[in-house]
Amino acid sequence: MSETERPGEFELIARHFAPIAGPGGLGLVDDAGLLRPARGYEIVVTADALVAGVHFFPDDPPGSIARKALAVNLSDLAAKGARPEGFVLALALPKGWTDSWLAAFAAGLKQAADAGGCPLIGGDTVSTPGPLTLSITAFGSVPAGRMVRRAGAKPGDLLLVSGTIGDGALGLKVHGPDKPGWVSQLGERDRAFLTDRYLHPQPRLDLAAALQAHASAAMDVSDGLVGDLAKLLKASGAGAEVDLDAVPLSDPARAAIMAAPALAELAWTGGDDYEILCTVPEKEYPALTTAAQAAGIALTRIGFVTEAAGVASHREQGRARDFTRGSFAHF
Repeated sequence: MSETERPGEFELIARHFAPIAGPGGLGLVDDAGLLRPARGYEIVVTADALVAGVHFFPDDPPGSIARKALAVNLSDLAAKGARPEGFVLALALPKGWTDSWLAAFAAGLKQAADAGGCPLIGGDTVSTPGPLTLSITAFGSVPAGRMVRRAGAKPGDLLLVSGTIGDGALGLKVHGPDKPGWVSQLGERDRAFLTDRYLHPQPRLDLAAALQAHASAAMDVSDGLVGDLAKLLKASGAGAEVDLDAVPLSDPARAAIMAAPALAELAWTGGDDYEILCTVPEKEYPALTTAAQAAGIALTRIGFVTEAAGVASHREQGRARDFTRGSFAHF
């Protein structure tokens, strides 16, 4: 088949998506999928939409686009302490799409689904005169009443973040077409690391059970550490003291900030990290960090929760630091 002889909708689904669907997808020949949560469990639902030119570059590798689309949803499930159960995909293909592009997209989707234990169970495929657009809704399960919410932080709780912060935002600059001057000062390995962190988020699913057992509040860091912390504090009716010097940075991120010190603010506010921001009562801190270590995920203490509702106090080298822009905003 030539690229101009594209399959119709049903053949497209049968060729590219039915082979990667889980049992709940019913072969993708029905009008809906099927989930069977275990007795005593509740379903956690999350959805994210991605648009070409907004959330990814139109010429990004199709497999990378698919991996990121699912990973950002799995990151939400991880922050809620949920185990992935399945997902549905709505895909709006623009004019000019090719079967080889779709094959690579499906391969990337399968890679992310297999890695996350989250099978495809349904969805919809349409055409659009606009840019490539896709939306994924993912489902997870938690024991009844055990979902980790944003609203549980209490004064005295410790404030923690997983992994390293800023790699995604810096990776966007490295990967994008209009590269700032500091990019040329980075070594090839550092550029590759930051690009990969932007293209391929790493949902912290192995931390989900520990969060469910020990955390008082949690969310994933998608729009920037400073701004996402503000959302968590607003939901919890609490405040926080944050030591910016304690925020964990990767070696490539440190190299970028050494080349251009103003990038520190981008690292703290830029988004695309998909790490876990959580609070934990001090008595639960040893158990949570032990579980994280066993899962191979670093957790770093960056501050503590206060009674000053909605107020986050940030300090850098002992001095107060204010931000005019806390996070990425869609509108």
